[in-house]
Amino acid sequence: MNVSFEKLNDVEGKIIVNVEESDYKAKVDSEIKKIGRTHSIPGFRKGHVPMGQLVRMFGKQVKSDVLNQEVYEAVVKYIQENKLGILGEPLPVEVKEISIEQKDFTFAYEIGLAPELNITLDKSTTLDYYPIKVSDDMAAQQDKMLRERFGKQEPGQEFEERALVKGVLMELNADGSVKSDEDAIQVTAGIVAPFLFKNKEEAAKFEGKKVGDKVVFNPSASCEGNVAELASMLNIDKERAAEVKADFELAISEIIVNRLAEYGQEFYDDVFGKDKVTSEEDYHKNVTAMIAAQLAPNSENLFQYTTEKALVEKYGNFELPAEFLKKWLVARNEGLTAENIDAEYEKMIPSIKWQLIKERVAQQAEVKIEKEDLENYAKAIAAQQLAQYGMYNLGDDVLADYAKRILEDKNSRSHIIEQVGDRKLFDAIKNLANIDVKEVTLDEFKEIAEKAQA
Repeated sequence: MNVSFEKLNDVEGKIIVNVEESDYKAKVDSEIKKIGRTHSIPGFRKGHVPMGQLVRMFGKQVKSDVLNQEVYEAVVKYIQENKLGILGEPLPVEVKEISIEQKDFTFAYEIGLAPELNITLDKSTTLDYYPIKVSDDMAAQQDKMLRERFGKQEPGQEFEERALVKGVLMELNADGSVKSDEDAIQVTAGIVAPFLFKNKEEAAKFEGKKVGDKVVFNPSASCEGNVAELASMLNIDKERAAEVKADFELAISEIIVNRLAEYGQEFYDDVFGKDKVTSEEDYHKNVTAMIAAQLAPNSENLFQYTTEKALVEKYGNFELPAEFLKKWLVARNEGLTAENIDAEYEKMIPSIKWQLIKERVAQQAEVKIEKEDLENYAKAIAAQQLAQYGMYNLGDDVLADYAKRILEDKNSRSHIIEQVGDRKLFDAIKNLANIDVKEVTLDEFKEIAEKAQA
């Protein structure tokens, strides 16, 4: 089998494969004999079908399959051994019908050549990075949320913010009297959470109320007619809840208030893990660091977005094998046709160019993805997912086991590899280029992000 390469221009080429009978005959004969051993053919015992009969019945298809496989593998091997940088995959110049009588063949494959990129990223390139400043208000809100989360619920005498109110709920008539009809709704062990009410006017009716007081409010208005919430509050089915519009009287028998956690070692351990924080000053520093970590992905995403645009603008003035790529994209995507490919291809050009630039920068920076990188990233995902269920400060063995299961899923693993690769690439870019760090407020950051994406 003879394989040769013909360069048509800077971005397109052709690989030609000349095949003689000796290159494929043995494999064709082997495949035909295998069919004779494994197939049941009417009129013959399995394994006793004459070779001539098998050739007449299956020879053309087997020959075609073998040739296609052998030739394509030869093309791929040639590309790898000669280190040809290509885009997409080789495409046959024409689809040939294989004749059983013909012995020698010539096949040709089109290839799109990746352009030679001369990219050297160094300190002469300046890229902006915008970390978001943690304000005092942000820190105060986070502190309050943590103290509420790890606080304690206890009986109180007067309604407070975020209190739960228990008592008997009685449906009222239009004149304000308690409804006594047979179908009247009465909840003897009712419980409401006014701080969760969507209608703040209804929530305000509980202010100043004490145990033993009565409060009149409208349950339907409190949840803005949400049938599921109303059914849960009144212990009725959704069908009946959809009809409830009346006011209700709640005779308060108990008020459960949420006491904020006190600063101290028990609270610090609950938030950050045992003995990781040991003073109030250290606690507030760690709260600020926690918020900064929560905001950091926004800065990182903006940096990646603006960096991609900047590098494509600076290094993206190169030619692509447009006609080849269009044909390849149509061949590989059901939604693309000869009629719509031109418009779709124009949209793809920036991402195609970025992919080539990204690969070149990764080579320059010697970016490598290690097994440990994937495991650490999967652990971070595991910790984030478990935190949604209130599970914090879990041991490394628990996270490692959860991460292992995440990586065993092919789709998850593929996504993680891509994410880790991008993270390491942009970390490398930060080391190569000159990064102009500009700390901004959250509002300033939003304005910058909107302008960048406009």
